[in-house]
Amino acid sequence: QVQLVESGGGSVQAGGSLRLSCAASGNMFSLNMDWYRQAPGKQRELVAVITSDGSTNYADSVKGRFTISGDSAKNTVVLQMNSLKPEDTAVYYCSAYRGLLRYWGQGTQVTVSA
Repeated sequence: QVQLVESGGGSVQAGGSLRLSCAASGNMFSLNMDWYRQAPGKQRELVAVITSDGSTNYADSVKGRFTISGDSAKNTVVLQMNSLKPEDTAVYYCSAYRGLLRYWGQGTQVTVSA
């Protein structure tokens, strides 16, 4: 079992930055972690992923603006979001997966005003 707790959401003007953190606890063995987001009326979409071996990947819409990183000593994954746009407004969810098992955090709201 894995527990995930997000923090760091909030409101910011376009062009600003926010840093989201996800603290994980439980069985961390070979755990891959990612961030999803869901805007009102839209499907949940993958934003960024970091695998257990440190490989990263990003949605095209956030490449060059967002950075995902992991601190294995603290069991924390961070999503640094720069040059934010109004279309980045959504609830952001931290997720972890191992094989077919997937775990979710409770979500944190990010609001970007024009």
